[in-house]
Amino acid sequence: MAEHRLTLRNTQEAQTLFGKHDQHLRRIEQALSVSVVWRGEEVKVTGAESSVAKASKLFEDLLVIVRGGSPLHKEDFDYALRTLSDPNLMQLNQMYQQRIDVPSKRRFIIPRTPGQRSYVEAMRAHDIVFAIGPAGTGKSFLAVAMAVETLTKGEVSRIILTRPAVEAGERLGFLPGDLAEKINPYLRPLYDALYEMMEFDMVQRYINRGIIEVAPLA
Repeated sequence: MAEHRLTLRNTQEAQTLFGKHDQHLRRIEQALSVSVVWRGEEVKVTGAESSVAKASKLFEDLLVIVRGGSPLHKEDFDYALRTLSDPNLMQLNQMYQQRIDVPSKRRFIIPRTPGQRSYVEAMRAHDIVFAIGPAGTGKSFLAVAMAVETLTKGEVSRIILTRPAVEAGERLGFLPGDLAEKINPYLRPLYDALYEMMEFDMVQRYINRGIIEVAPLA
């Protein structure tokens, strides 16, 4: 039987790390067959030596995110658990180093797949990047995140976010409604991304001042 002790900074850090009703803690206990007991700021992990080592490493990786000031999202915790059984997955603390900083409550965006990481690396290295892939793989979302990061860090003074106003093969004139009603659905993903990465008032203020422009490409 092995034992490892971990000291947290405060009770709030423990609550964020272990999740609502200690759900993260219970899942770690179940996945690794260890016992985790925490009182105040001290955490004690007991179990088989290899399992205790894995649990301790997992807690350390999760603390990187927690101490970075971000909530511990379910997808981050789920990914961290998967790294225990799949050594080919990048460790969570390594992924955190590739984060995109944004001025919202979530604090940062993490590219999660190898394709997303390559995409972000390309955007950091080059002025123009073309990305091709299925819908829903994060192409527009990550592009907006990178634009917001460069703006808030003062690397640029203005950003223009644009999307094609129509899908391939469609004609704008055949769509119902006036011009704004026709175009808005195509621009909505850009606004949704902005509101997830910046506070609503900040987005509106920047749009009104012309610092952020959202325009159709048609």
